[in-house]
Amino acid sequence: MTELQAARAADSLSAPRLEAGSKRLRYLDLLVALAAFAVLALLPLVSDSKALLDFVIRCSAYGLFATSLNLLVGYTGMISFGHGMFFGLGAYGYGLIMQRIGVPIPLAFLATLAITAVVATIIGAICVRLKEIYFAFVTLAFQMLIHSTILSWSSFTGGDQGLRGGIPRPPFLGIDLSNHVHLYLASCVLLVLGLLAMRQIAASPFGYTLRMIRDNPMRASFIGIDVWRAKLTVFVLAALFASTGGMVMALFVSGAYPEFAYWTISGEGIFINMLGGVATFLGPMVGTVLLLILNDTVTRFTEYHGIVLGVVILFFAIGLRKGLMDFVVEWYTQRRDRASGQG
Repeated sequence: MTELQAARAADSLSAPRLEAGSKRLRYLDLLVALAAFAVLALLPLVSDSKALLDFVIRCSAYGLFATSLNLLVGYTGMISFGHGMFFGLGAYGYGLIMQRIGVPIPLAFLATLAITAVVATIIGAICVRLKEIYFAFVTLAFQMLIHSTILSWSSFTGGDQGLRGGIPRPPFLGIDLSNHVHLYLASCVLLVLGLLAMRQIAASPFGYTLRMIRDNPMRASFIGIDVWRAKLTVFVLAALFASTGGMVMALFVSGAYPEFAYWTISGEGIFINMLGGVATFLGPMVGTVLLLILNDTVTRFTEYHGIVLGVVILFFAIGLRKGLMDFVVEWYTQRRDRASGQG
């Protein structure tokens, strides 16, 4: 038997084991998602704090946005300074559809995602061809273009005042999003489903293709991977999840405001990923919780919250040199390796 035949035989034997392992991981992810939703769903029964439920809704919106950004930053190596445009597009798209047309809420969600997909495909087809630094700044340019359009088209978007008058929330399938608990549960469902979908993307062969492109795009193209198509695909997928986060936020505040599409939203997404870490899937979610806690806590005691956040950034950038989850995972791995070595 030649070496090539032996390698093919080994691959044929290992493929079923790899497939079985992948299925087990998918089932484990599903069980974790169901357990997480069960905990979140029981929260209103344990606590009657409206502030706590509001906090979880905000975490849902920003968590979806930050995790979608990490599909670009952590898994593909595409640092986008303009990812917040899709957060704003989701909020404004959903709000305008409900105010101007008044369709059922699920249809408005799907229509907003369709609009986001079209816009993301057009912008992504231009941006993903560029090198890293140019990609970052051209996405920022598109975000500023969308933000300027929102401000200048005041007859349609409300200008700098945003969409006022509230967003209609007609009941559907027995769900009334004007009820705060129903809105909370709907936000939790979107968060868990969104995270589960992004986890499956990251753990799929496509996710490993993205890692290969991140590490060495030239080598990836040499072995036959269409780098441009893969980058465009993940760009559009990330935009859809960010848009979902924007729709959750629009429902939460019953409106949409220009700040949702401003460059600072993208900056917060980058900051969240720095806090939580980009090497672990749940890093952005942890970073979201940390940032919202910092904002809510610091603003109670001082008006100079920007200085405090700057100190926190310096601590993570210079002290830990990685996000919190990345640090914890690395520390645990080193400790386990030392323990196994001693054993």
